[in-house]
Amino acid sequence: MEAKNRDIEPDAVWRRSTDSGDGVEIAFLTSGNIGLRDAKNPDGPVLIFTPGEWEAFVAGAKDGEFNRPRS
Repeated sequence: MEAKNRDIEPDAVWRRSTDSGDGVEIAFLTSGNIGLRDAKNPDGPVLIFTPGEWEAFVAGAKDGEFNRPRS
């Protein structure tokens, strides 16, 4: 397992999709990792992804891997 820098620099620039007013925000960190947080709770927890993990996450989202199951 790769060790990750879990520190979020205070001047990180958080970006939000223009399509999702209350969705998530991402920041490309100086460590090379990507932070993901809830836009409604910016002081809450942050998920940290390595570049490879981020690519896999985005590919899964585009492929519908995280869609809710239909009942």
